[in-house]
Amino acid sequence: MSSGQTPDVIVVGNGAVGASIAFELSRRDIRVTRIGRETRPYAASTAAGAMLGCFGEVTTSLLASEHGRAKLDMDHRARRYWQEWDELLSEQSGDADSLFSAKGTFVLLNSMGSAPVDSGNFRAIESTLKEYDEPYETVDPEELDWMEPNDLSRSLRGMYIPGEHAVDSHRLLVKLDQALVKAGGRIVDAEAAGLRTENGRVTGVELVSGEVLHADHVVVAAGARSLDLLHGDELADVRRRMPPMVSGYGVSALVETEDRQLPSSVLRTPNRAFACGLHCVPRTDGVLYLGATNIISPQPRKLAAVGDLQFLLGCAVDQLHTNLSEAALLSVQVGNRPVPADGFPLVGSGGVDGLWLATGTYRDGLHQSPLLAQHMATLIEGGEGRFDFLSSFTPVRAPLSGATREQVVTTAVEHMMATGYEYKWNVTPEWPPRMERHLRRFYSALVEELHPDFTPPAELVAAMTGEIRETLTRYYDAWAR
Repeated sequence: MSSGQTPDVIVVGNGAVGASIAFELSRRDIRVTRIGRETRPYAASTAAGAMLGCFGEVTTSLLASEHGRAKLDMDHRARRYWQEWDELLSEQSGDADSLFSAKGTFVLLNSMGSAPVDSGNFRAIESTLKEYDEPYETVDPEELDWMEPNDLSRSLRGMYIPGEHAVDSHRLLVKLDQALVKAGGRIVDAEAAGLRTENGRVTGVELVSGEVLHADHVVVAAGARSLDLLHGDELADVRRRMPPMVSGYGVSALVETEDRQLPSSVLRTPNRAFACGLHCVPRTDGVLYLGATNIISPQPRKLAAVGDLQFLLGCAVDQLHTNLSEAALLSVQVGNRPVPADGFPLVGSGGVDGLWLATGTYRDGLHQSPLLAQHMATLIEGGEGRFDFLSSFTPVRAPLSGATREQVVTTAVEHMMATGYEYKWNVTPEWPPRMERHLRRFYSALVEELHPDFTPPAELVAAMTGEIRETLTRYYDAWAR
């Protein structure tokens, strides 16, 4: 498409989700313009380990509700698309090298977390693998190649999931750019300021520069900043009734190992307190990805905090390989995961003609991106979409429940206590029970004061600030009325 033509669709956002949707639309002969800064500031994808994990991401909380089960089904189906997606991008981008950088995943249970969180999630992964009849095998962590943890941090149990691989997220984004352009799409290196509307319909996007680009459809896939684009009188009502989002700010690192040796598979722990587990993912030429932290922040962050990087690298040295202390630090990466107020994605019509959203995917956006691209493209073409389970995640909705209020409070307490063990606290035996009792009273009072019926996920309860409270209250009030 030439720069002078009016596109059929504008996609705002150039992370894995936005870039995949733009490419899928373009290869269906739809005129597409994709908007986003070339450097992708604040994006989650640029800092992602890109583990294609479905079962490795399972937690006890995920299995606790119907909506969590729907999200699991979404991840399971998304995993099936990646072999074909890799081949398609190789063909369409002109870069024949495969995106896959790791073969299979080892999930390792060590003693650096807590029993309710780490052991509970390890058991949940294993039970879900059996439920889905997914191949896996029990392994002895001491027999794994490459790993040499500190003896105080060694893994005690392990399992190998042969069907869960990883891709190189940086190369994925480059290939998506190349494939979009070759398919006739247009890339605009600019930042969107907001959407334009007229007579109850979205008509285009205004850039920070003041320039306005027009289109019949606008897809907002701008991660944690997506809803910031929905301002003005005609969009104010639908935005109030969408789950607001905060940022799951995370830090990851790329290092070059001293001997240039790498594991061949993903090595990871189960998901831990409010975060993904510690993990490493091989890239190429002795480069190893280390990730990742997850801290709830009212606003996206651009730079890493020193303490977060220190914690990540310390965990990697202790729990993965002590010689990582001699590795060369190549880059520090910062990403912002879009975390909705109820913990579930925002996918589909935005409640105003011409407006579509694909965001709120938290830790799963890159993994789900091929599935979301095909689903959203079909909707925009006027179809019914390809997946019934996504209907629950329509952007304009009352809060979805992922757990009972008591379960949320219990999870918040367990995860907050687990952070102490991850930071190697040294407290006398009588203090943890006392702290648990205090936290339970505090979190119970907090959620009761927030709303009589609606309860946010445990991550937001534990990270509650005045700004987050005000945002949640406005959303809850919109549905209480």
